Amino acid sequence: MQDILPQIVGRDTLHARWLNTLSFMENAGARKISACEHPVLVDFIQLKHAAEEHRHAYYLKKQIAKIDTENCKTYQRHELLAPNQTRQYLHQLDVQTCRYLKKAFGLEGQQLKYAAYLFVTYAIEVRADLLYPVYQAALDQAQSKVMVRSIILEEEGHLEEMINQLNRFDPNWEAHAAHVQGLEQQLFDEWLAAIGRELLQYA
Repeated sequence: MQDILPQIVGRDTLHARWLNTLSFMENAGARKISACEHPVLVDFIQLKHAAEEHRHAYYLKKQIAKIDTENCKTYQRHELLAPNQTRQYLHQLDVQTCRYLKKAFGLEGQQLKYAAYLFVTYAIEVRADLLYPVYQAALDQAQSKVMVRSIILEEEGHLEEMINQLNRFDPNWEAHAAHVQGLEQQLFDEWLAAIGRELLQYA
């Protein structure tokens, strides 16, 4: 990540697509959270997370205008980096996590959806806590007008909230979370490798 980000931040067209890719993923996360909601028993934290992920998607989209006012108006394939991996990342993590949790806890229906929301969101928040500070460091190094510090602060709060929810869900949640993080790591590595391959054409 430390090798790839300076290359991206150094080219406005690539940087715009990177921001758009992050925006797409934040938006996908917000939609996944909303899709996991119980029709009537949805709690405050879940609503808060969905709202904040939507706001992150909007904020990142808005940042694009600082470097490119012509491109990345939507989330079409040519406006994203590694579009196949980007579009499948969260969906695949959700599917694989559901498969694991169904076997580990014997859950189905709404209970399985809620458990998947907890573990998938936790894994994504851990990833965000790693990715955004490295990105901000690359932005600082390049003296970019783009900033993601506000997202970093909110993602730290999200992670703490997810840990509290997981503690209530199961006292041994960390062992299960480690498995889900392994799934996420593989998907992240594939996504980053796909972006790296895409950058070769600009070398």
